[in-house]
Amino acid sequence: MNSLFQVPKDINAKKIAYEAEHAEVHWSDGHRGLYPFDWLIAHQNPTNLTPRKYHEEVELREYKFHDPANKDYPTVPFEAVMSQDRGLSEWLENIQTWGFCFVEGVPLSPEATQALIERIAFIRHTHYGGFWDFTADMTFKDTAYTTEFLGGHTDNTYFTDPARLQLFHLLSHTDGSGGESLLIDGIEAAARLKKQAPGHVAALSNIRQPAHSSGNQDVCIQPVHQFPVLNIDPETLRLYQVRWNNYDRGARQYWGIESQEEWYDAAREYNNILNSPQMQIWTQLKPGTALIFDNWRMLHGRAEFTGKRRMCGGYGMVSFYDIVHLKQL
Repeated sequence: MNSLFQVPKDINAKKIAYEAEHAEVHWSDGHRGLYPFDWLIAHQNPTNLTPRKYHEEVELREYKFHDPANKDYPTVPFEAVMSQDRGLSEWLENIQTWGFCFVEGVPLSPEATQALIERIAFIRHTHYGGFWDFTADMTFKDTAYTTEFLGGHTDNTYFTDPARLQLFHLLSHTDGSGGESLLIDGIEAAARLKKQAPGHVAALSNIRQPAHSSGNQDVCIQPVHQFPVLNIDPETLRLYQVRWNNYDRGARQYWGIESQEEWYDAAREYNNILNSPQMQIWTQLKPGTALIFDNWRMLHGRAEFTGKRRMCGGYGMVSFYDIVHLKQL
């Protein structure tokens, strides 16, 4: 799968051939695309669209950025989290402050891992089920269920209300290697983009993009309306949610050339920041240590791996995380 942002900015069509049901385009960078006519008709744009005015004020909530060079990650012991309110409070504060936290000493069982998630909130059920216990067997037609490299992304961009928390616990990895986990702070990336080009932040917080989940048979999920990459509270003008997933982004309709150029220029630069080594935390998950992160802030991914890995985990409900966190303050 090629990244959208590997396509040259000055790309142009060198040759177009029309067949019975599709157009074949030979692009200047050497790749070829086949575009069914019914798809082209469905995604054509009107010519009389007027540019929209965007709000450009974006504030960032209080947070701390964990330097990838620092291998001393926020960590709490399982026993303290499960038996003490003070341990739970420290765990929640780490998630709120840093965007992620490790939990050490977790028993090597799905039951103990599920109890850990439920210490915060009910498990969020989706089309993937509730609590997960899976291997890379393509049970679902999703890159997470393969052994392939998985680039940084947030989950559930195709939901109106994406899950706030996500937890992984590697139960075993046999007969192979690789599979290092990736974390990227989407809020810190937005802060850096704001310093470089405030107009790019305005484009990513105003221009909405479609998302969909349609890899599995009989599954086609879309949010109630389109959302921007950077979601801003309309009263405080504070960034509260990042939605970034190149795997699930759909084809946008009804936007003019000016908006298209603004969004792609901004998205390309944001993508460059996200993929810079100074932003990427790479760590190897180990049995007995769970990782939880804020899916509204942290992008996650995974290196390619060999062998058989057994992973368990789940999503945590949004509102219950907020309620429990406030009660612990």
